[in-house]
Amino acid sequence: MMTATIGEWLVEAGKLNQNQLQRVSSLQAEKGGPLGPLLVQLGFVSERELASTLASAMDLPVAKPDDYADIAEIGDVLSAEFLQQHYVAPLHADEGPIEVAVADASDPFLSDALQLAFGQPVVLRIGVISEIQEALARLFPVSTESALTAGDADIVVDRPTDDIAHLRDMASEAPVIRRVNQMVARALELRASDIHIEPFEHELVVRYRVDGVLRPIQFPGGLPPEAIVSRIKVLASLDIAERRLPQDGRIKLRAEGREIDMRISTVPTLHGESVVMRLLDRGDVPLDFAALGFGGDSLAAFNRLLARPHGIILVTGPTGSGKTTTLYAALSQLNTPDKKILTVEDPVEYQLDGINQIPIRPNIDLTFANALRAMLRQDPDVIMIGEMRDVETARIAIQAALTGHKVFSTLHTNDAPSSITRLQDMHVDDYLITSTVDGVLAQRLVRRLCPNCREAYAPPDWLVAELGIAPGGDQPPSFYHARGCDACDHTGYRGRTTVVELLEMSEPLRRAIVDNADADTLRGIARRHGMIDMRTDGLRKAMAGLTTVEEVERVVQAQVDA
Repeated sequence: MMTATIGEWLVEAGKLNQNQLQRVSSLQAEKGGPLGPLLVQLGFVSERELASTLASAMDLPVAKPDDYADIAEIGDVLSAEFLQQHYVAPLHADEGPIEVAVADASDPFLSDALQLAFGQPVVLRIGVISEIQEALARLFPVSTESALTAGDADIVVDRPTDDIAHLRDMASEAPVIRRVNQMVARALELRASDIHIEPFEHELVVRYRVDGVLRPIQFPGGLPPEAIVSRIKVLASLDIAERRLPQDGRIKLRAEGREIDMRISTVPTLHGESVVMRLLDRGDVPLDFAALGFGGDSLAAFNRLLARPHGIILVTGPTGSGKTTTLYAALSQLNTPDKKILTVEDPVEYQLDGINQIPIRPNIDLTFANALRAMLRQDPDVIMIGEMRDVETARIAIQAALTGHKVFSTLHTNDAPSSITRLQDMHVDDYLITSTVDGVLAQRLVRRLCPNCREAYAPPDWLVAELGIAPGGDQPPSFYHARGCDACDHTGYRGRTTVVELLEMSEPLRRAIVDNADADTLRGIARRHGMIDMRTDGLRKAMAGLTTVEEVERVVQAQVDA
């Protein structure tokens, strides 16, 4: 059977195992339909993995998004129902044979049916399932949605959506389920960290945050935004009847052969509920300092701080700058059988083996401060506090450091020296800061250049002078521009790396803190004693070809020397 051959190809390519293939084949025998899309729906393979495996096995090209026809160039030869059922979409018809994109080119029935319908040979290309569906939605905006499944005709876009039972029914309809699954699958393919679903007066806007930058994504219309939001709320065990107040929840699902944890946040807006889905994939997070972008003197100094038996290490930066990942990497390095490690977090983003993690629950008065008091009675060696939010939490953390514990925490400040003044603003005594804080790490995330398409150029003189590079020489320094290619989805960037500055506590700094020196003065002292600020670290990474000067300037604000 040809559909079994698809499974065999995927097994040979290492994308599927025999147990998964047997389960899906049994389900296919019950439900019918092509095997490939069923594998994608169940999360065993991604759409792109399916397409690339078939293309390689059958020696056929993969259709690009721009190849799909914008008008119904196939006329009335084939119905929208047939096209959607068999995942077929027409490609641009120039002079020559008719070309179509199909999700399953190995099906002999489909190839024969297409040639019989057109009365001539048809050239097949491999299509990505979501791109085929998007193309069909553009060609047949009404009939495509009604043709998705036999039950789709029950969905009427302009029906009232105030009826909660109706919302619940729509959330369980096949087109809505498929659309939400497509959103998540596409986000995973693009390595997105967040999905933003935003209702406006005339449209539903979907944007993905990829490498820290939001990108709009085109999805077929035809479904009411309330149905999409309700489906997400049902998965997250939220109250679909409550649309006036914000709600938070979590979803655990299996996609592309791995477990994905999603944090869900909904807020009411003028035209409906806005939803943000944060994708947390532990398997995609490297808990290794070198992989995170640490290196050189900064990594050596940070490792010295980690080796100390007690004291406080703070990691600072805005939301989304990778602070929690850095703390997890530190805890993983310290996680040995002879140490007991406790964390208190809001929320727990990734589960770490061998570490006791406590989630904050304000509704039952389990706050950071209350959890910290209980943790100190658990005889820990290392404590991680998700965030120092108030005076009480900061004071308990400092008392823990004074009594021989290793304490990690985060603060929301722009740079490392500002964290000291922030603690002073929280009414922590100067002598306690100087005796407990070992170091402060400030960091940002910058997009990493795609190594396949980066473009070298000679840097301007001001940049050479700022980095202290000697002018002239046989090999002048090179920097790189982002260009864009298929490997990076034409953005010029793929992934992110960290730019950091590490303030180590020293005697000159301690004296300045006791004298109530401001952040600029502390920064000047730290620089004179070897601290490399974030901007300089970023420019060095740009010189090494890891990122661009433009990306460093976008993320890191220039700081005036004291």
